[in-house]
Amino acid sequence: MKRRNFIKNTAAGGMALTGLASVAGVTASETVSSAPVSFKLNYAPHLGMFKNSAGDDPIDQIKFMADQGFTAFEDNGMMGREPAMQTKMGETLAKLNMTMGVFVVDKGGNLANPFAAGKKEYLDIFLDGCKRAVDVAKRVNAKWMTVVPGSFERRLPTGIQDANVIDALRRGAEILEPHGLVMVLEPLSDSPDLYLQTSDQTYMICKAVNSPSCKILYDIYHMQKNEGNVITNMERTWDEIAYIQIGDNPGRKEPTTGEINYKNVFKFIYEKGYTGVMGMEHGISKQGIEGEKRLIEAYKEVDSFEV
Repeated sequence: MKRRNFIKNTAAGGMALTGLASVAGVTASETVSSAPVSFKLNYAPHLGMFKNSAGDDPIDQIKFMADQGFTAFEDNGMMGREPAMQTKMGETLAKLNMTMGVFVVDKGGNLANPFAAGKKEYLDIFLDGCKRAVDVAKRVNAKWMTVVPGSFERRLPTGIQDANVIDALRRGAEILEPHGLVMVLEPLSDSPDLYLQTSDQTYMICKAVNSPSCKILYDIYHMQKNEGNVITNMERTWDEIAYIQIGDNPGRKEPTTGEINYKNVFKFIYEKGYTGVMGMEHGISKQGIEGEKRLIEAYKEVDSFEV
């Protein structure tokens, strides 16, 4: 598939140009009708967000994202892809001048193999994941990778749990730091059993690990649920934030669908001088082509803050 074989608006009436070839079984008249945008921040879609417009092939989807003006991409499941596909995706991103965002370090699920327990078998699983992540990062030209430390170990005092988590992360940082890679710790709202839940707690952990390879992934959706006061808490922890993810609340859909004033939040991030990736880790509020159009329009809207 060639990159520019997607629908464009006519200058007069916004009607789709006819006669274009079909794309992955979707006719040209059905594809997203959107001219490329010059976004102020590096928003990073996921695979599947534009499958109705670009088809199922990951490479075609990445090309379509670039055609819409997106300058980054993230893929939580990258470590589970075949090495040949990882390499192909990395080469495609490089050709399109797109930044590779996070993928998740393979250590088991978010609650699995908890660092807080201080058990060698859990630590070994994590360190093995870090070692394998180095190879994946090289194939896709990635810098950041998500780490979730697992659940609480409620039979242990909190201070002992903290020490166990810090020790595990220091060991992981020793693997990543020589390669210039950064694990970003993500506090989550999915379960009260998760060890890492707030930005101040994550800040404390990063300060204790004391490595350029251990920083904060500030997911605005999760932090709005767990602590609110988003701009103030980002300001307080800013020097340890290396990566940001997006999702409105309630519902975890695109900005403009919930209560978060994303235009103001994005203006704050921009004025802080942030040039990293803004991961679009959320669902889409509408189905099909119309949902994909609305997704792009939502990002145009919240990116229109004054500078």
